[in-house]
Amino acid sequence: MSPAPATPETRPMNPFTVLALAIVLPGSGQVCNREPHRGLIFLFFMFLLGAFTILTAKPEVSIVGKLAGGLFVYAISVFDAYKKARIRYELWRFAQAKG
Repeated sequence: MSPAPATPETRPMNPFTVLALAIVLPGSGQVCNREPHRGLIFLFFMFLLGAFTILTAKPEVSIVGKLAGGLFVYAISVFDAYKKARIRYELWRFAQAKG
């Protein structure tokens, strides 16, 4: 499901602001993009895969290795939030330029 394009009178958030929020708090970038369910799904799978890799990793694996599943989903959620925010912002800019 694609996000509804922003109308000319409502300016979307700056994509770099959304990126910063997504880095600080996982799932918040999707909430800023008006997709809270998507943010909750990313958060759920981040915890699920993080817990799975903690339980299945060998004891001598580093903490990054133990959290690899959760960190992977976290990285994807940051990229997804920025990409969607950038698309919404550019659509809004294009609509503004057209008049």
